[in-house]
Amino acid sequence: MQTVLITGFEPFDGERINPSWEVVKRLHDMELGRVHIVARQLPCVFHHALEALEAAIADTQPRLILAVGQAGGRAEISLERVAINVDDARIPDNQGQQPIDEPIVPGGPAAYFSQLPIKAIVEGLREAGIPAAVSQTAGTFVCNHVMYGLLHHLHLKNNPRIKGGFIHIPYLPEQAAHHPGSPSMAANTVLTALELAIAIALNTERDLLVGGGATH
Repeated sequence: MQTVLITGFEPFDGERINPSWEVVKRLHDMELGRVHIVARQLPCVFHHALEALEAAIADTQPRLILAVGQAGGRAEISLERVAINVDDARIPDNQGQQPIDEPIVPGGPAAYFSQLPIKAIVEGLREAGIPAAVSQTAGTFVCNHVMYGLLHHLHLKNNPRIKGGFIHIPYLPEQAAHHPGSPSMAANTVLTALELAIAIALNTERDLLVGGGATH
C-alpha cells in the first residue's frame, strides 16, 4: 500500500484555527483505495517547519507529499505552480522571526516548480463543482518556505517516483465571519477537494496542456 503524507499548519497571525490543519487532520489514517494517508501538523515557524516536514518524510516514506496552507482572502483552491528561494515576512512567524529578503537555501536555485499535475487537478476540481485555479505565487511567508524546502529536499533525493507540491485553501466560514467581505469555503468541500487532488496526483503521469496562466 502506498503512503501519502499530507501536512497542515498550526494557527498563526491571531487566528484561533488554521483551515489547513482543521481539514487535513480529518484525512489522517484514511485509506483511499490502495493509498494510506498520514497527516502531520507543521509549526508556522521558519526552518522548524522544514525540520518537522523532513522528519515526517523520513518516518512515512511517502509516494506523494501534499503540503496545505491557509490563504485568507482567496476564494478558490489554489494549486501553487512555483516556490521561490526567498523569505520576506510581512508579519512575524509564531516564534517572532521576521526574515527580510533572506534565502531559504543559500546558494540554492532561484525557484522550483511543483511536481503535481496542477492543471489536471484544477480541471478535476472544477468538474466536481469546486472552485479551483492555478496560482502563480505561494507568497514569501512560511507556506512558500515549506514548498521550496519540500521541493529542494525532493531534488536532492532525486527519486522520480516521489511527487510533492503545495495547495492553498481559503478561510473556513467561521474565520471569514471575523473578516467581513472575505470569501470562505466549507470544510467538507475542502476535504473533497484534497481527496480528489490526491487521487489525480497519483494517477496522472503527464499534466494537461491547457491554459492556466494569469495576465497580472
